[in-house]
Amino acid sequence: MHQPNEVLFYIGTYSSEKEEAILLGALDKETGEMRIMGGTRGIENPSYLAVNAAGTVLYAVSEQDEGQVHAYAIESGSKALRPLGSRATGGGAPCYVSVAPQGDYIFVSNYTGGNVNVFPLNSDGSLQDMSSQVKHEGSGIRADRQDAPHPHSVIPDKTGDHVLVCDLGLDQIVFYRVEEGKLVTHREVDLPPGSGPRHLAVHPSRQWIYLVNELNNTVTVFADDEQQGNLKILQNVSSLPEHYTAGSDDTAADIHVSPCGRYLYVSNRGHDSIALFHIDNATGLLEAEDWVISGGRTPRNFAIISGMLLAANQNSGNIVSFRIDSESGRLIPTGNELEVPSPVCVVAV
Repeated sequence: MHQPNEVLFYIGTYSSEKEEAILLGALDKETGEMRIMGGTRGIENPSYLAVNAAGTVLYAVSEQDEGQVHAYAIESGSKALRPLGSRATGGGAPCYVSVAPQGDYIFVSNYTGGNVNVFPLNSDGSLQDMSSQVKHEGSGIRADRQDAPHPHSVIPDKTGDHVLVCDLGLDQIVFYRVEEGKLVTHREVDLPPGSGPRHLAVHPSRQWIYLVNELNNTVTVFADDEQQGNLKILQNVSSLPEHYTAGSDDTAADIHVSPCGRYLYVSNRGHDSIALFHIDNATGLLEAEDWVISGGRTPRNFAIISGMLLAANQNSGNIVSFRIDSESGRLIPTGNELEVPSPVCVVAV
């Protein structure tokens, strides 16, 4: 059982189906101390997780050559996971899953194969057969990383009527309308060649969207018109310090806006840092404020939970906790870390 001062979170890892690949962790809200409470076997490489709005079902992609997506019921007391079944994604290396706001669909992006899927959900959150699949075509300027389409994230808007797909291989954000479980192309937004769009973060006010570009280590700020799919680029800033020379190992990874809407955080692999930007509350524009070492190697993912930031360092096998200073947004190391094999996703229960 977890203690009253603890909040719970799930961890996705690169692990075999014979190992506990999805872990349940507990975070002490006062000290930042973390512990493992249990784990779930039977899924290979659950590299991305999503919990529905009700907190009753968890979805996990299985990142392998023939991709799958799994559904799990979350037990109300223990928060242990009970399998609800899985479906093939029709592509390889699925790397993102998201839940429609109404809880009636999930969306999956497949990094290999260039396809994006929609799965309707039953009333208990279990998966129905795939209702829609779209396949991207084309390539970008980077022969090593953009020889083909690579959908990396798929994010629904607040209504669930549209989804935004970041395609790292095409340097595009593709808007789709969701019409009776089908994806219908709405429009495309082009990024500078070689950007490699990866993940999005939407400002709580819904006025601005922030995009982290993996390949050129930048953040793009958009004015957000969700209904029209008309994203206007307002700013491009580096996710790395001004005088740092990026090498081949430097790739930007994850991005989140603080719940208060005043701060933006970005993780940098290679530089192994979390960048802090202040958000102008009138314009949405960013001002770089600080870079904090992530406490390990390759911070692929992080989560903001109860005033703390948890950084999942894939290649050093640890999750490190930071306290977020409410006045400045700066990250203060708590001195606590949790050893986890290849952690690549953290999500609050």
